[in-house]
Amino acid sequence: MVRYKSVITINFSAFLLMLGVGMIVALLPKRIINLSGSVASVGYLASAYAVSNMLLQFPIGYFSDRFGFKSFIAGGYFFCSLTGLLYFFAETPNLIFWGRMLQGVGEAPIWALAPALLSIQYPAEKGKFMGIYNASLHCGLTVGSLMGILIYRTWQGNEAFLLFAGVSFLGGLLIALFVENPFREPNETKANINFRAFISLADNLINRTVLAGIVLYGAGYGIFITIIPAFLISERNSDQTTVGVFFSLFYIALSLSQLVAGPFSDRKGRKPAMVYGTMVAALAIATFFMLNQPWLNGLLTIASLGLGVFCVSSMAFLNERVPNALKGAVSGAFYFSWGAGYFFGPLILGKLTHYANLQTGFSILGGLFMLEFLALAIIVKSTPMPSKLRTIECLNKNIEPPNK
Repeated sequence: MVRYKSVITINFSAFLLMLGVGMIVALLPKRIINLSGSVASVGYLASAYAVSNMLLQFPIGYFSDRFGFKSFIAGGYFFCSLTGLLYFFAETPNLIFWGRMLQGVGEAPIWALAPALLSIQYPAEKGKFMGIYNASLHCGLTVGSLMGILIYRTWQGNEAFLLFAGVSFLGGLLIALFVENPFREPNETKANINFRAFISLADNLINRTVLAGIVLYGAGYGIFITIIPAFLISERNSDQTTVGVFFSLFYIALSLSQLVAGPFSDRKGRKPAMVYGTMVAALAIATFFMLNQPWLNGLLTIASLGLGVFCVSSMAFLNERVPNALKGAVSGAFYFSWGAGYFFGPLILGKLTHYANLQTGFSILGGLFMLEFLALAIIVKSTPMPSKLRTIECLNKNIEPPNK
């Protein structure tokens, strides 16, 4: 039990934080629409969050590799607690956008550094434990969304934002008290960490293709939590309960897919999992808007499964491209790419509403995922996969398998 103290604490704290996020995320699009009178402005919710989250990935990765992960993760929770207070007192759209930027600051180390910590502690099963962590995040979002459906019927004000502030503070306290930084060899802690490590990730075709897919994944994620709820409200006349159900299904699908895809990619390789994930996401995103409820939500759930499979397998893939001394840095590279898509995707799709309709934007996004699927499929076919024996041999020598 002592051996798993940090892992249990990390996952429970993540669950608590995302429980709070799940309760407030469905409130924000409707609140922005009411305050600004514009559906297009909803996209700025994701962009405001992404810009701070994205810009912090490089420095957080750099300093956490040098000084350890714990203090940065705990600090992220405390920043999120401050965000909840800002949401509670906000009375203008600009204050909500500032709150989203602060939330991006807080969540940057929480999303990026915990998987890096787990990958060092469990190198042979990193896909499994990354999947469990990501599932804990999305399980919290699921439960929070379901609780939010009940809260919307009983709470008429901003009480949910105070609850978010409270669970965020508790998560940070648990991290500070019970999580330990992973042990590293002395030569690892003194490694020469520099930004050329990030640039080197794009030195070959498959890395560039995976990074492009991560940008698309970020765009899809941002659109799912901002533009699609606005689409349901404005064009399908959905009520808040229906939007809450959509969020719950989205998070349930992400959780389940990552629990399954993590161990699957450990056994079968990262690339096949990435191929399957992008194919499912492409087909579902390009067609969901043609259907009515409940089939519309059903196809969005299938798209969420594809996004989750790609997420955990691509995260583990990049993690295996660097030594332990750069695990925080490579997690920063993943979430920098994710943040770029999360920033630009909803923003561009929101702007498209001035020239075309949302359905056109969804078709374009689905087409881009299809191109990513084709690129990954071609690379998997042309690149030999290492044997499981070779992978274990590399791990025992503390070397990452080069082409998994």
